[in-house]
Amino acid sequence: QVQLVESGGGSVQAGGSLRLSCAASASTDYCMAWFRQAPGKEREGVAAIDRGTSTKYADSVKGRFTISKDNAKNTLYLQMNSLKPEDTAIYYCAAAPTRWYCRRSTALSPNDYSYWGQGTQVTVSS
Repeated sequence: QVQLVESGGGSVQAGGSLRLSCAASASTDYCMAWFRQAPGKEREGVAAIDRGTSTKYADSVKGRFTISKDNAKNTLYLQMNSLKPEDTAIYYCAAAPTRWYCRRSTALSPNDYSYWGQGTQVTVSS
């Protein structure tokens, strides 16, 4: 069982930056990802990272967001730059069910993840 706790959310103006962190109770040597959910919308995958350094991004955040993790600190990160009002949402981190479960083709699908944090709010004003 992996417990995940997000932090780093807040309110910023458009064009600003935030860095989200996700502290894991166990190793982050899993495929992991960040998702977000805006009011009235479905949860969408934002960025994913495998057990190495291979990453995948939603088209809407490519070039602006960077996912990374520090296995020594059991922490997943999401650096968000050039934020836009449409990035406003609750951001969740997630981990795959096992260390051996990692499919790039579906890495941004919530169905690929079993462990979820409680979320952190990001609000971007224009």
